[in-house]
Amino acid sequence: MSRDDSDESPIGTPPQSSRLGQSVRSARLLAIIASVVGVLLTLSLPFLPVEQDSATLTWPQNGSTGSVEAPLVSYAPLSLDVQIPCSAVGALADRGGVLTSTAPAGAADAGKYGLVARVNPATPDGPAGVEVQLRNKVLLSSPLDQLPADCALVVSSDSTRTTAGFVAAGQDAPTVVDGDLRPQTVGIFSDLDGAAPDGLQVTAQIDSRFSSTPSTLKFVAMVVGALATILALVALHRLDNVDGRRARRFLPTRWWSFGAVDAVVICTLVLWHFIGASTSDDGYQFNMARTSEAAGYMANYFRWYGVPEAPFGSPYYDVLAVLANITPASPFVRLPALLAGIVAWLVISREVAPRLGAAVRGNRLALWTGGLVFLAFWLPYNNGLRPEPIVAVGVLLTWCSVERAVATRRLLPAAVAILVGAATLTAGPSGLICFGALVAGARPILQIVIARAKTVGYIALLAPLVASGTVILVAVFADQTLAAVMEMQHVHAIGPNVPWFDEYLRYQYLLNISVDGSLSRRFGVFVMVLSLAVTVFVMLRKGGRIPGTAAGPSRRLIGITLAAMGLMMFTPTKWTHHFGIYAGLAGSLAVLASVAVSTAVVRSPRNRALFAAAVLFLLAMCFTSTNGWWYVSSYSVPWWDKPVSIAGLGAGTILLGATLVMLLIAAWCYFREPYTRTESVRRRRLWAIPPLTVAAAAMVLFEVLSMAKGAVAQYPAFSLARSNVDAVTGAPCGLANDVLLETDPNASLLQPLSGDAATALAGTGTVGFTPNGVAGDLSADEESSDAGVANSVKTDNTEQTASSNAAGTGGGAGAVGVNGSAVALPFGLDPDRTPVLGSDGSDGDASLTSGWYRLPNPDTDAGAGDIVSIAAAGRIHSVDADGVVTYGQNVEVEYGTTQPDGTVGVSGRVTPIDIGPAPSWRNLRVPLDSLPDDTDVIRLVASDSDSDPQQWLAVTPPRVPRTQTLNDVIGSDAPVMIDWAVGLAFPCQRPFDHRAGVAEAPEYRILPDRPGAIMTSLWQDRYGGGPLGWIEMTRASRTIPSYLRDDWDRDWGGVEQYSPLDPGAKTAEIDTTRIQRSGLWHPAPIITAY
Repeated sequence: MSRDDSDESPIGTPPQSSRLGQSVRSARLLAIIASVVGVLLTLSLPFLPVEQDSATLTWPQNGSTGSVEAPLVSYAPLSLDVQIPCSAVGALADRGGVLTSTAPAGAADAGKYGLVARVNPATPDGPAGVEVQLRNKVLLSSPLDQLPADCALVVSSDSTRTTAGFVAAGQDAPTVVDGDLRPQTVGIFSDLDGAAPDGLQVTAQIDSRFSSTPSTLKFVAMVVGALATILALVALHRLDNVDGRRARRFLPTRWWSFGAVDAVVICTLVLWHFIGASTSDDGYQFNMARTSEAAGYMANYFRWYGVPEAPFGSPYYDVLAVLANITPASPFVRLPALLAGIVAWLVISREVAPRLGAAVRGNRLALWTGGLVFLAFWLPYNNGLRPEPIVAVGVLLTWCSVERAVATRRLLPAAVAILVGAATLTAGPSGLICFGALVAGARPILQIVIARAKTVGYIALLAPLVASGTVILVAVFADQTLAAVMEMQHVHAIGPNVPWFDEYLRYQYLLNISVDGSLSRRFGVFVMVLSLAVTVFVMLRKGGRIPGTAAGPSRRLIGITLAAMGLMMFTPTKWTHHFGIYAGLAGSLAVLASVAVSTAVVRSPRNRALFAAAVLFLLAMCFTSTNGWWYVSSYSVPWWDKPVSIAGLGAGTILLGATLVMLLIAAWCYFREPYTRTESVRRRRLWAIPPLTVAAAAMVLFEVLSMAKGAVAQYPAFSLARSNVDAVTGAPCGLANDVLLETDPNASLLQPLSGDAATALAGTGTVGFTPNGVAGDLSADEESSDAGVANSVKTDNTEQTASSNAAGTGGGAGAVGVNGSAVALPFGLDPDRTPVLGSDGSDGDASLTSGWYRLPNPDTDAGAGDIVSIAAAGRIHSVDADGVVTYGQNVEVEYGTTQPDGTVGVSGRVTPIDIGPAPSWRNLRVPLDSLPDDTDVIRLVASDSDSDPQQWLAVTPPRVPRTQTLNDVIGSDAPVMIDWAVGLAFPCQRPFDHRAGVAEAPEYRILPDRPGAIMTSLWQDRYGGGPLGWIEMTRASRTIPSYLRDDWDRDWGGVEQYSPLDPGAKTAEIDTTRIQRSGLWHPAPIITAY
């Protein structure tokens, strides 16, 4: 029997016997009983009870009417009951105030989303009265003098109706509103003072349904179900041996033998692990995993009201949580991706390639092609924490198990294939592609079952296969119930939730010029499609089989890939990062394609020229996009924001020209062919050059060198490569060690050489600049967004907007300052110390030359910073690091040296760095090392000569920031809202926790760069059930000026400091009780639209 056609070989014949042996009968009985037990128990797990931490918020607490804070992750409680005695109402009759509210008084949308019961004081137009407002509806309003004696105000709200009314003398005539009007609750707030009066009571039943652990019954069912499945598989193995054939090796022959291609692939994977780009959702998965321990379940931390990830994510995300608890260092927590890459290559080279036939087993070029294509696909997609690396390995292992079952005529490998496929599906929805591998091998496996069933019966063979598929429910429903998972599906209807027939969007996004459609991401997908087309074409031309290859495995490989592309239609999102699941299949297809287009199969120079033209056209399509990478991965990478060009000519255009040349060569070969008998040795060698192998090698080299160049160009500033090396050497905190925060900008203000702060900014001869010459609205210009970028949100909700302004930089009115300005200042600048001058509203040309400001002496002032910073607004002329000019009005820093007689010798001027956005407040920067060493004074010189009302500028006095690293300021203990895009860049900062449905209030927020911040804010906002929906109800924020050390013109992101809207509110004490709940218990739907 040849290995090439192993799936066509006859079924082994069992030894003749008049009756089954006792061991076979016992194995058959064990297989049936264990399988039935395993299937029944595992299928029961979603319905079995769990122990739920039932949480309740009650108020007043500790006998006091002081406000308490308890932001609910699900926004609204399961139910809310309020009882306020009228004696408490009377206590606020004179001054008015809030009796009780589910949001602080300073929250802008307290009445829109919450419950507010307030007393309105008497006015000339009417007497004092009490009013109850719930989500913009007035439930109750009554003058105080009409309240019955000894009454109580009672409000009750649940998922079916809300009632409100005054109760007196046993009479109840409430206002009833049908429907779900439960208020958003971030605590209980009140203006009542002192001890709590009798009868005052607020009770909120918190939605903590997901905080659960398996009950004793469920735990026993899990253990017994898993053990029964193991016994069933052992019995299936014994039944496999009925055929009388000896057992096969578990590992392939010479699996431990390593060659040059193995060294190149594995060393490249290890190198990329340290210098390569991260992926878009690394911070998302990272902080979900980190907070799961406190939460008690794996919540979707950034959206969807904190519902669990089940049925996806377990056990993969749990592994990430374990790794993060050991150390949060990026190289360590990303080890699963590296190991998955190594395993994937070992499977391709040791299992896949040999099974494709003799022409592959002895073809070193085919293995090199597969390895290089695998790398070119793996590197841009699978270097992070997303589940695609796991799925890529899972589908390979599923397919190889199917092939092992077909080749050995054993059913245990088929059961393993089902088990691996089911486990892969739990990693993410894209794991559905493993079903394609099972379908591809279904017919030959069915033939094995039919033949074997003649001796042992169908149930004994099929039942263990079913059990191997259902046992994964032990991981999926370990601590969640069917009702919880159904509620998760209900909440996910918020979106994004793209229908199957919009699968074309994934490929459309790939063709966009964006990070998700970068040239490196395109290459792997395009090569896979090309390899698929070539192998199918050659098979059809060669009678259904590529010469020298095994027909069965080759056809199944093609079928699996086609099935995978079809099954991906049913994933709910269409981001391009899902393409990472194809890395193993693409490498395997490349091995097959290399044989299909080898000189042994395709001898015609014309056809080889056509294939070379196809590869060149593929490259041309790739190089029409940018060499873009996610977030900090792109720092100093060549062509990160533009298509690759050489001497001003686009690489895509050059490659397109090369494609046309190769097509002309193909035409020449076609017309010349009738007149050519033999090719010269030189030409044969030329035609033997493998274009796909060369292209894949060039792409891998381009990707690796791009990252290496970025790391070298950035040094000593931050780069991923330097950060990963630092992590290995004991400094794992990433970007937090390089971001510098100016916590007190007032202390950094430079002192005038003469005069006072109020007059020094105007200097002498200033024209057109006035203290209030700043536009009222400083909303930043819109930032263009790339459609299809991972976790971007498109919505028809007209209320859903993400401010592109950093907190406190959007303008408005403020306190009257030292020079009479009433402009709201940014960054915590004190108006009593910081004058402002602007040219908005000037009738003609405006000019400003400030007084001189003394720079700190670096020899005597140890806290002196490395840059001059100027808070400015408006549209300002600037030139970025690439020489791109932004039009605007002029601001320059003039520098000089004080003379012995007290005068200043002017040395020159420099244009400050402006990272935007305009016209908002931002910090212009001038690195001090760009000034001459003897410079000790500077002044501002500004001019506005444009009559366009949109063209103006405003400045404040210069500062030399006194900074500390973000790691020193925030540390590892303070709770932080770390946006999902930056999570892995700040591994030492602690994301805020949540437990039993209540979130911990963060003290800071860390954001990505401006385009990223717009995207993360939309994803995390209230319309998607994200944490910003309750943070903005409880916290005010201000931007802390920040800079990236040694990379001053970089918009790395930002830091906002939170302060409570109600400083007197204390953290609420939550009462929790362990209650057993049925797997079908569903207390109320989570409100997904307010």
